[in-house]
Amino acid sequence: MFKTIGITRLIKISLLSAALGLVPSTPIFAQAAVSTNQAQQAEQAAEIARSVLGPRQQVDEAYGAFQRGAYLTALSLALPRAQNDDAAAQTLIAELYANGLGVGLNHARASSWYALADKNGDLNATFQLALLYQQGLGVPKNRKKAAELTKKAADGGITAAKYNLAQLYVEGRFIEPDLSTAAQLFKEAADANIAEAQYDYGNILIAGAGVQPNLDDGVYYIGLAAANGNIAAMVEYATFLTQGQGVPQDLALGAVWYQKAAEAGNPVGQARLGRALATGSGVEKNLVEAAKWRALARSQGLSDETLNQMLADLSASDVKKGEELARIWANPAAAN
Repeated sequence: MFKTIGITRLIKISLLSAALGLVPSTPIFAQAAVSTNQAQQAEQAAEIARSVLGPRQQVDEAYGAFQRGAYLTALSLALPRAQNDDAAAQTLIAELYANGLGVGLNHARASSWYALADKNGDLNATFQLALLYQQGLGVPKNRKKAAELTKKAADGGITAAKYNLAQLYVEGRFIEPDLSTAAQLFKEAADANIAEAQYDYGNILIAGAGVQPNLDDGVYYIGLAAANGNIAAMVEYATFLTQGQGVPQDLALGAVWYQKAAEAGNPVGQARLGRALATGSGVEKNLVEAAKWRALARSQGLSDETLNQMLADLSASDVKKGEELARIWANPAAAN
């Protein structure tokens, strides 16, 4: 799963799920809220350095200061270079303003520096500028321009841009729809280990949207997405395992993935884990634990009628025990 960094998750294009009948996955690469915690900022800066600013082949004092969290030093070192059309320095300054690192959060100023860096050939800046136009941060919202910039970055090899461009090809509003090209771009992003792309590409393979249907390969990619922390993928992969579709049936491993999703707070995972516990499917039967997970799923608005029937004969005292366990799970301090 992508951590909260200078760019986190872009608003998911809902037509992808609507067109293909898929469970929506978590989107990526929108601007993140700024943390005031220094440790979080240091981690954020490290992620930005890796994913946005990219590697530096030569000694770069501004880049090094950025990585160390010396943001004002980074700014002072980058400014003279940026004023001489150094695209990398311009992108670094844009990131400082886009994330409020050492300076006040200022999307308008960030967009200006990204635009300069884009003009000077930094495709990472091109993609960041696309995201600002996508959301109307620091610039007027303009999804057509965002799409053009995303395509420019994707054509230049920026993996995250390829994933977003694939979604645009599926949506077909700001770029000509093309499911075959979308599928290829999803695959490239998936093979670059982007969990959301692995999940989407897996579902595309299963649905046969723009590609020949391939259940086995689709389940494989969904499994990769689950292993990379995509919660929706955990639930789907668990279901494929329990049903033996696209993968050998493995009830125990299916229960493991339902539990991972349940513990991550996914209500479907919680209800499915409850079913497994209620029937002893892949796990030791435990009706009180099943009642706990049912209560947690219900607290998020999901009532699973199949699970309700499985627990219909559970005594009122055991239901209460399960609900108390759910309360403690949701609020560990309540156990004291």
